[in-house]
Amino acid sequence: MSIADSTASRPPAASTLDALPIGQPAVVQAVTPPAAAPEWGPWLDEIGFFPGERVMVAARGLPGADPLVVRVGNSTFALRRAEAACVHLEPASA
Repeated sequence: MSIADSTASRPPAASTLDALPIGQPAVVQAVTPPAAAPEWGPWLDEIGFFPGERVMVAARGLPGADPLVVRVGNSTFALRRAEAACVHLEPASA
């Protein structure tokens, strides 16, 4: 199998946590809070959303997919989509 074949078989990586498909693991790359809510950065860091930590969306609320049930490390949290959009991701290695 070539590198192109293995890349084609993987789903595209979500760039932020709010766009991550349910059950797909990823790794936190950075947290960038909005200018209107700078306190979200330290708060997300305190609960475990820091670079290198593995994350996964476990479920989405109905209607509107808000909030998201998110696993980070060994903890589970409910985040609003706006909060999850602050968490930038990279694909998880196998």
